[in-house]
Amino acid sequence: MDIYTKKQKWKLILFLTAVLIGLSSLLFTNILVRKLAVEERKSVELWAEATRQLSNLNVNQDVSFISEVIINNKTIPVIQVDEDNNILAARNLDSLKSIINSKHLSEKELERNLKYLHKELEIMRAEHEPIEIQLMNEHRNYIYYKDSVLLNQLFYYPFFQLAGIFLFIILAYLAFSSSRKAEQNQVWVGMSKETAHQLGTPISSLLAWIEYLKLKDTEVEILSEIEKDIQRLETITERFSKIGSAPILSRLNIVEVISEAVDYLKTRSSDKVTYSMQISNNDEILVPINKALFEWVIENLCKNALDAMNGVGSIEISIQDNTQVVYIDIKDSGKGIPKSRYKTVFQPGYTTKSRGWGLGLSLSKRIIEIYHKGKIFVKSSDQVNGTIFRIALKK
Repeated sequence: MDIYTKKQKWKLILFLTAVLIGLSSLLFTNILVRKLAVEERKSVELWAEATRQLSNLNVNQDVSFISEVIINNKTIPVIQVDEDNNILAARNLDSLKSIINSKHLSEKELERNLKYLHKELEIMRAEHEPIEIQLMNEHRNYIYYKDSVLLNQLFYYPFFQLAGIFLFIILAYLAFSSSRKAEQNQVWVGMSKETAHQLGTPISSLLAWIEYLKLKDTEVEILSEIEKDIQRLETITERFSKIGSAPILSRLNIVEVISEAVDYLKTRSSDKVTYSMQISNNDEILVPINKALFEWVIENLCKNALDAMNGVGSIEISIQDNTQVVYIDIKDSGKGIPKSRYKTVFQPGYTTKSRGWGLGLSLSKRIIEIYHKGKIFVKSSDQVNGTIFRIALKK
């Protein structure tokens, strides 16, 4: 299991843990809401019974306890109606809009209040079954009610809590990702600069040995190959030295640059690998690039293709010159990449090989997207047709 997969696994575990905590809170709160809803209905039933008893009592009977029961309902909105659906009383609703009998209100205001109460009544009918009050004169009244503000707040609380948890997770993830990327950048730059510095000494020494071998009449062909390898080391040193610094971009013929990189790879690849290039319009396409770094990208993609093909197959490079963008497609005949891995392959540490750090594609992405302001991605991939990596550069 690669480093990236392990990180993804831990992220998934933490995410599922947060979800489990949120769902547990939601379940527990839902149980409390149900219990409170039962208690509220009992309170309304008690209020209805008190109302029934109050309407059936004689004038001389003590009504203080019954009145106290009715008055103590200060949270649950209720509306009392008769058999003909006429509103008789309302409680715990808008105090100004609940007045239906008053000499101080105009007919228009009373009509507005009744309209408001009927609207609330429809809401109550949709929420709960009414409670019937049997009166002594064989008439009936009905008590309609809806959940109290406290019950509604308790019902929606876990959803806000879940939203808060997810928001915290997102912010924490963004903060850690930003911090991790900054740390990774420092590691990239430090490692690159140190590598360039360490390579400088043996390269200087090798250059001195070349001059010594020339004096010893060493074969020209041998010296030529050694010089090529030293030049290669100098190019690698230059590449590493540029990581972390703003590279200088020059308008160069990208066809020529890619051709040079491919020619170098041909001499160091198996004879069982064929290279081909296809150019859409002309042989000269000028694009602002840093040659040393861009060649590095082409080499990394081609080496990645060679690994995918196990050293046997074909690599096709096509260059499409559009009005403002140049597309470079590198296609191999290898085993392909699963669609779920299209983005993963560019993560540091991702590799299918037993050797190597898995930094080639990650470096390529950094060079193209950060230094050249372009795009690099897996255009397509399958086991039959191989993989196509696409580079898009602005002209």
